[in-house]
Amino acid sequence: MDNVYNKFFKFMIPVMAFFFVFVYTGDVNAQFGSDTIETSDGDLKITFLGHGSLLFEFDGKIIYADPSGSGIDWQKQPKADIVVITHEHGDHFQPAILSQLRKGSTTLLMNERCAEQIEGATVVKNGDTRTIQGIKIEAIPSYNIVHKRNGAPYHPKGRDNGYVITFGGKRVYVAGDTENHPEMKALKDIDIAFLPMNLPYTMTPEMVADAAEGFKPKILYLYHYRGGDTDTLEKLMEDVKKVELRIRTMY
Repeated sequence: MDNVYNKFFKFMIPVMAFFFVFVYTGDVNAQFGSDTIETSDGDLKITFLGHGSLLFEFDGKIIYADPSGSGIDWQKQPKADIVVITHEHGDHFQPAILSQLRKGSTTLLMNERCAEQIEGATVVKNGDTRTIQGIKIEAIPSYNIVHKRNGAPYHPKGRDNGYVITFGGKRVYVAGDTENHPEMKALKDIDIAFLPMNLPYTMTPEMVADAAEGFKPKILYLYHYRGGDTDTLEKLMEDVKKVELRIRTMY
């Protein structure tokens, strides 16, 4: 009987290993899904890469926001034309992943702390604007007001970036790790927004709803929401008019 079990497990181990690799290193579209948004210059495809990582495909260009995390074979993903990094925390910034996505012409935009670790990166600060390969990218403040550790904000004002990226007239806001600060609520003409909601690092459902009420993106995607109370947010968003809430699979 022992020999039968041994033969069975010898057979199953490579089968199980293949299944594990297939599930976790396969097509990210199948794993997380994607949405397509019409713009004046063609379709914008948004692929959700898990937690706070996003892939935008537009006009033949590949743009990543905070490519990070396990569960994806990054070597098999399309090489980047542009990468924007919000800040240096490990769930947003992984130099080893950037090295796999980078090609000779890739433009890397990031804050100073990240750029110190990456040769050839471009530093962008709050308020800076760059136009890369015809795509306008604006750096927006990203910081905590309420949530702190030992008296200091998890994300201090002036250090980290969110980004507004314009694709064919569509303004897409990727907030990074932040709360609903005044600069966010003062944003204008945002078509698509990605806002975070996990404690204690970013926003409560009430903060997300307040932000949405403030700058009224046409479509609001929740991301970076591991452990967040999505039911409460959905109820709160019923009172926020003209904003479509979308919660896609990120985990």
